[in-house]
Formats: sequence, structure tokens, C-alpha cells
Amino acid sequence: MTKHLLIIRLSAFGDVAMTVPVVSVLKSTHSEIKITLLTTKFFSTLYNQIPGIDFLYFEPKHKTLRGLFNLSRKINKINPDFIIDLHDVLRTKILRLFLINKFSNTVVVNKGRKEKKLLIRGIKSEPIKSMHRRYAETFEALNIKINIDDFSYYKKIKITNHNYAFSSDDKLIGIAPFARHQCKEYSMNNIINFINSLDKSWQILIFGATGNEEQKIIKLCDNNSNRHVISSNYNLEQQMAIMSNLDVMISMDSANGHIASLFGIDVITIWGATHPNSGYGPLNQPKENSIVPDLNKFPDLPVTIYGSNCPSNYVEAINTIKCERILERLNKII
Repeated sequence: MTKHLLIIRLSAFGDVAMTVPVVSVLKSTHSEIKITLLTTKFFSTLYNQIPGIDFLYFEPKHKTLRGLFNLSRKINKINPDFIIDLHDVLRTKILRLFLINKFSNTVVVNKGRKEKKLLIRGIKSEPIKSMHRRYAETFEALNIKINIDDFSYYKKIKITNHNYAFSSDDKLIGIAPFARHQCKEYSMNNIINFINSLDKSWQILIFGATGNEEQKIIKLCDNNSNRHVISSNYNLEQQMAIMSNLDVMISMDSANGHIASLFGIDVITIWGATHPNSGYGPLNQPKENSIVPDLNKFPDLPVTIYGSNCPSNYVEAINTIKCERILERLNKII
């Protein structure tokens, strides 16, 4: 009988967020199993509404070979019955080598790399399995059935004007305009035009990372009382609380859309060189919420899965999407 599972997912932000529904259903349907998650301390906040799970933190010192070896010793000390690798990258492969004593008790996710290659080469056109379901199916090797449809959305967190410059009584529109790669990011000019077209009575909450992204948001919000910076002024837990109160989140193909979907929020995603057919769309969103470029003009989409190695003639595909298309979808939801 399986008593203790170690689940590994070290990064990236959106990918870790996509494991949350799987871990939540696992815990709610198999409460007898002890769960330890190996991830960063920052990402552990994403699981803050799943009670009774433990964490082993992946730290910067673990990035070297010596660090991974020391981490393997920590894992041996907690002695899990099985290891579930939901990451399967070089770093976790090396870690698994150091844990060779648990080789027969290790299960690795099938990330569908072959199907994804066929998709971007144009050999396959139909949507491939979502990563939510791939993560869930990994546990079947242990005869653990996880039905992702059983996920109960995270609870809404009450916010008040005492702590925030807006309240849940307002019409709250979240916008996450940034992404790691240019081909996944709507231009700032397009973002400005879109925001300017929104109802002035709505509160516009703009999410971004510290540094350059935050500075861009500050400029967007300058002298506009209904625009708000959501960045270093709020920690991740507070940002999640804010997201739980949104009426809609408008996101690139990035983490914020995945996090908002955990609360059952309507998420409109704007896609460029990547595409929702690759299995990375936010949880339980209708097809109509995915705004993609005109396939007659860009017939090879998707040309990249993660945004890297994008062909030059597809880098600006996302910016051919008219603001009116996003506004039309938003108005149907609101």
C-alpha cells in the first residue's frame, strides 16, 4: 500500500500551477496518502488551499551536482514509498540517478514530447492532451485514479478597501500583459489601446513581475484612478486573493491565467506563436476564451510550444489580433 508520495515539480510558474488541481484531487480522494511536494518555497504558495501536504524546498544551492546530491540525501531521509517526477528535465533526471535505490519506485510523467513535435511541424493538427490530464495520468502507474474533473475550485478570499485600493464590490478586470518570450506578448501599444477602450467605471488590475514589468505598469497606471499596479506591492498569496475576486482575467500564454483558473475565474488568453491545441490552456476554459491569430494568415500555428526558437515571421503574429476581438469576448462574459 502506498503511504508516502514525493511529487517533484521545480518550475516554471505556470507549469507548477497546472499541477495544483491534480494534487488537490489526489489529497481529497486519497486522504490516507502522505504527500510531500518538492518545489521552491515561492511556488509552494500555489498550494495554500490544499490542507495536509508537506514540502521539501528546492533552493538555489541545489542547482549544482553537489547540491542535487545533498538534496537526494534529504529525500532518502524522508523515505517516500514512491517518487512522482512531474518535471522530467535534466536536473530531475540527475536527481533520480542519485536516488537509484528508488529506481523501481519512481514514476515519470509522459510530457507528450513526440506529439508536440508533430504539432509544431504541422504533421498533427488536432488538439493534444492537456498537461493537467498528463499529470493526472502519471499516477495511474500506482493504480491511483485522479479525475481532474473532480477538482473543487479554490475559495474566494475576501478583500476590503482597508488593505486594497479597490474592493470585491467593484467590477474587477485583471490584465497580465507580460510573457517570457516576445512572440507570446501583446505589444504595449496594443495593451494601451485595449485598456483605453474599457469602461471607465471598471477597476483595471495589471499584474507583472518586479523590475522592468512593474515599471511599465506604473506608467500605464499614471494619473488613472481606476488602474492599479499588482506587482511587488503584493506578495503571491495576496495576488492570489486579488485574483479570486476578479470578474475576468485577461492573460497571455503565461502563469497568471493558470492561477486565476484555480478560482473558477473566466480567463481570456491571447495567443501568438503558441496555441491552446498544445495542451497548455488554463483549466476548464471554453474554446471561445482563447483568442488566436488568423490561421489563414498564419497557417503553421503553433510554431513553438513554449515560445523559444520562434520563426521570425511569426514573432509578431500575436500583434495582428485586433483589440476589438478581445473586447467582444470580454463583453460577452461581463
